[in-house]
Amino acid sequence: MLAKTWKKIGLIILIIACLWNIIFKLVNKISFNDAINGVKQQIQSITKYNN
Repeated sequence: MLAKTWKKIGLIILIIACLWNIIFKLVNKISFNDAINGVKQQIQSITKYNN
């Protein structure tokens, strides 16, 4: 009986941890436009430095 209770508690904790991880990744996700703009700036600075 006690083992079933701990199994359920562990499963609930695991589900909460997975949901927390997914939500955290979605919130801190960098947008595609920001990434492209960063690459553009790096390329422009490299070409200025080479010329």
